[in-house]
Amino acid sequence: MPAALRTQARSCHALGSDFMGRMLVLLADNWPSQGKIAELCEGWPDDLGPNAASLPLRLAGGLHALVLTSADDALRAAYPPNNVSDKALLDAVLAAMKRHEGFLIDWMQSAPQTNEVRRSAAMIAAAHWVGGEHPLPLMTSELGASAGLNLMWDRYALEVTEGRLGPADPALVLTPDWKGDLPAAANIEVTDRAGVDLNPLDVKDPEQVTRLLAYLWPDQPHRAKLTRAAIGVQSGTVARGDAIDWLSDRLDAQPEGCLHLIYHTVAWQYFPAAAQARGRAMIEAAGAVATASKPLAWFRMESDDDPEGRGGALLSLRLWPGDKHLTLGRADFHGRWIDWNPIET
Repeated sequence: MPAALRTQARSCHALGSDFMGRMLVLLADNWPSQGKIAELCEGWPDDLGPNAASLPLRLAGGLHALVLTSADDALRAAYPPNNVSDKALLDAVLAAMKRHEGFLIDWMQSAPQTNEVRRSAAMIAAAHWVGGEHPLPLMTSELGASAGLNLMWDRYALEVTEGRLGPADPALVLTPDWKGDLPAAANIEVTDRAGVDLNPLDVKDPEQVTRLLAYLWPDQPHRAKLTRAAIGVQSGTVARGDAIDWLSDRLDAQPEGCLHLIYHTVAWQYFPAAAQARGRAMIEAAGAVATASKPLAWFRMESDDDPEGRGGALLSLRLWPGDKHLTLGRADFHGRWIDWNPIET
């Protein structure tokens, strides 16, 4: 577990959370080898790190949930916005792990749930670019939608030095560091929106909202503010089930005079290889029969093996009819920056 904690700490530092990086390193250096939490981690059958089971993130989420629900005053006093010594923070974390051992073990049984709303900045740009190609109403389908916060991207505004895209009265405003020309504004009208997730979160359930907020790091209150604003307007439907099975029905439901926009943000990579192959074949088959009055677009924000080591996720798009392949640019996994440079490939 200590090695996995250090790996997660580096990821947290890289994504702007000094508190999480600090706390996880302290825990790695002083990992309690006794107790049921240690036993759970020791006996875990898979890789514990952030590219697999993410047990450090699960534990950190459970600790943050104790803070958010005021279940442990001593731990809350050691968390941001408070600033305490390393010893005080470590003592508070280790004591909370003992006091709330049962809660934390139960919490750690479920994979982390994040629904990073800042990824919608890339969605907004991509949708306006697609709208310039096909000025039609949109049917949208999100794979791996979690709580459905990124289903509502058309209710958000993207505002950067180069300009602004989105409604005049947005639920929230996204302001990533932007490089490149902003796409021309299109007339965006979403007439049908839906998503799917194996374990969707219900934003009407306070306990599930706590789980969502617990994975937003405690020294980044701006993320929680954006998430709460997105929760306030979430009206889309997120089905529980297999993404590829669900998509089959969505592809069949596309009406004439409507563009079907399929998208996912850091989700496809977690689908089994067989599901990826089946989904790709399904989308390509639908694209092969797409028409100008019934076009199809597939937008992806996913990690890749970038030989140039630029970091972040690749933004890519396929558009039918014609099966146009485009690289739109790259974006930070949390939507902090976007390098926008559409190139047909």
